[in-house]
Amino acid sequence: MTSDDHKTPMLEPDDFVIVRKRKKYRFAQFANTRNCYELVQWQKLDKKSSEIVLEVGAGTGLFLVELATLHPEKTYIALDVKADRLQKGGREAESRGLNNIFFVRSRADQLLQVVSAGSVQELWLTFSDPFPKKSDAKRRLTAPNFLEIYKKALVFKNAELYMKTDSHALFDWSLEQFAAHNWQIQQLTNDLHESNLEDEYKIMTTYEKKWTQQNLPIYFVSVAPNHR
Repeated sequence: MTSDDHKTPMLEPDDFVIVRKRKKYRFAQFANTRNCYELVQWQKLDKKSSEIVLEVGAGTGLFLVELATLHPEKTYIALDVKADRLQKGGREAESRGLNNIFFVRSRADQLLQVVSAGSVQELWLTFSDPFPKKSDAKRRLTAPNFLEIYKKALVFKNAELYMKTDSHALFDWSLEQFAAHNWQIQQLTNDLHESNLEDEYKIMTTYEKKWTQQNLPIYFVSVAPNHR
């Protein structure tokens, strides 16, 4: 992928119509970070990568930065709706000189405008908002409407979706959704950091560090879509 072709010219905080000055500054940082894109900018790029590793609801994206550091041969995309979070990961990736990770401000339901169908090898959901009210269930990132989008984005063979959460309720509900919509469980644990699963799964997000310091368990599952 090329990274600079459609970036906006250098912007100042006052170019953004946002009330909070600190947030204006962060939006300006996002716009001026080489690897950070608004959806419209991203769609103009000449993107030729396949077998992408994608994190939906990435927050700061620092989890993907660690993975991108370990695997320079892979392409990573951190997707979140909040630019002020994503710019932290973008800045960190820049400071490490990483050229294989990109940060895109987009909603989860716009996923297929960010990546082509069948181009994602790994899809991560890390500490998604549990939306505990029943009336908000359709907003959970493991709701049926999102699972259908993910299934279209993932490559046909050997692709997996990975989920980490501190919410037992969301975890159980998500397992029910996976089973009901024909996703096959590959790996499962109710305490990731006490398990024998791969060390890369245990790389911590910003939020995850908080919970593990309180000795609270992290729930983890990997699932594969059944395309039949």
